[in-house]
Amino acid sequence: MAEREFDNYLARSGATLEGSRYSAWLAVTPRRHGFPVYYAICENRSFRDKDLAEAAAAKALADMTGLEADGTPIFPEGYTGFDD
Repeated sequence: MAEREFDNYLARSGATLEGSRYSAWLAVTPRRHGFPVYYAICENRSFRDKDLAEAAAAKALADMTGLEADGTPIFPEGYTGFDD
């Protein structure tokens, strides 16, 4: 799991087992009050290995250009999460 701090939010990355495969996610938590919001990352991808899913989520966290005022992640134009 990776973390990245923003002015009003803390963003974390991770992976969750869904059936027999792992999905990558980001969780954005307000610093003051509120609950985390989870975002599926690269929803058209799934991973057989948890370490690969966590690495993809950490890369997505690093690739974010910032957060909207409501905490929604912002990615570069055309971002897909695939390296190819």
